[in-house]
This record gives sequence, C-alpha cells and structure tokens, in this order.
Amino acid sequence: MSITENKIQVGSLEWFYREALPIGRTDLLPVLLLHGLPSQSYSWRNIIPALAKQGTRVIAPDWIGFGFSAKPDKRDFAYTPDAFITALEEFVKSIELERFSLVVQGFLGSVGLQYVLRHPEQIANIAILNTPISSRAKLPWKIQQMGLPLAGEIITQDPLLVDRTLEGGSRYIIAEKDLNIYRKPFLKSSAAGRSLLATIRNLQLRSAMTEIEVGFKQSHQPILILWGMIDPWLPIDMAQDFVSSLEQGSLIKLNSVGHYPQEHYHETILEDLLPFVRVKNTD
Repeated sequence: MSITENKIQVGSLEWFYREALPIGRTDLLPVLLLHGLPSQSYSWRNIIPALAKQGTRVIAPDWIGFGFSAKPDKRDFAYTPDAFITALEEFVKSIELERFSLVVQGFLGSVGLQYVLRHPEQIANIAILNTPISSRAKLPWKIQQMGLPLAGEIITQDPLLVDRTLEGGSRYIIAEKDLNIYRKPFLKSSAAGRSLLATIRNLQLRSAMTEIEVGFKQSHQPILILWGMIDPWLPIDMAQDFVSSLEQGSLIKLNSVGHYPQEHYHETILEDLLPFVRVKNTD
C-alpha cells in the first residue's frame, strides 16, 4: 500500500494532500484527516496505511498556509475560521467527497469541527484527538507567542519552532528524519512563517469554542474522543465535559500520550479508530 502525494488547484488555491486508496473492500465511506498547528498531513503517516488496508479511501490535506499547500498573502486569504471552512468546502467538492468520516486533531482541527456543524449532512461520524472543544481552551504560550507583535514575525521564521512545538506538545522526541519534513516548508520560503503568524492572529478561538460547545449539543453523529492524558495544553476535564453533553459520544483516555497522539501512539489510536470509521456506504 502506498501513500500518494497529490496537488489539486481549487479556484485560486493549490492544495497538497496525501491519499491512499482502499485495499480489498470498497463499500466503506472515505475518511478525511485534518491536522493541527503547526503541523501538516505528514502527521497522519502511520494512520493512513491502516485505514486503507481496512478498505477505506483516506485523504489527509495540508491546510491552506501549511505544509506543501499554497501560502497566499493575508490580503488574498484571511486565515480566519470562515476562510478555512470555505476553502475546505471547495476542496471536499473538488475531490468528490459526498459523505465521509472526519478525524481532527489540535488547534486548527477545531475548524474541522466548525465545518461539521455547517455541513452535518456530509459527516457520518467524527473522531476527535486532543482538539480544543471548550470555552476554557486557550492557545498555549508556546503557540501564542508566535502571534505577538514584532516578536511573532521573528519567531515564525525560525524552522526550529516546529521542533519546539511538536516535541513540547507531545512530550517526546521526534525523529530527525520526520522533523526534516515538518521543517521543510519553513526552510523553503518565508511564506510558511507568515501564514502561521496570520493563522494564530485570526484563529478567533473564543467564538469558535462557543460555536462548538453550543452546536454539538444538538449534533446527532456518533463522536469518538481519543485524548492524550499528558497533553500540556488541553486537560482531560475538557474532554469529559464535552462528551457528557453529546447525544452519542464516547471517550477513550490515552495514558502517557500528549497533544499529538498520532505522532508516537498510532497503534494505540488505531485499536479504537479502525472499528469506529468502519462505516458502510449505503448509497
């Protein structure tokens, strides 16, 4: 099974995405994987093959402004949740996804949850990995400082911010070969840093959390929450409160796992994720 790396032009924006086609069974709904800050679709590298082997088409895009997708100037792309949602709508349409399972992780993954609330008819079920889902969620200082006036412009041009953030959030060392891929966009162009800066300054986390808290109380989709217990930024009580408000929600606590569970604990995640997204296409 191979993961292909693809680019698609959607309007004025070029999306980069990783994809694996199903092996064997083909009657399952596809799965869309959305990464967090300051990551990219590469973070799903150990999840994608297992999903494809199960029989699902798997798509993991780099958000606009991140990884190897386009990094438009802030005058051309607002880097607000609404801008990301509109771009994602067009991307989903372009790759011909009609109904699918959604997996989100991290800050920016929350935009995926806002997408769900605006397009519930497209979403069969949702898996949430350490994503802000509470009005108590705050941008961690490690990320917040990247949006500071003057200092932010400097910090976001340092490729090592990837090492500090991904390893700080996960609480584990990441292999150099993997960090090289995460750093590459920042080494290639200053646009990567400018896009990150614009995203952090325009994330509108407070209003996003209100939309998510209120909206999911009326949601009917099954929701699986997989939560790293040693996340330094998003404590478990946020996940517990959120799942208690859901019509169909379950929470799996992941011991010794931090903010980016898929980086080091993909095998643990897959134990529950694989059966959860095994949803037949009934069309």
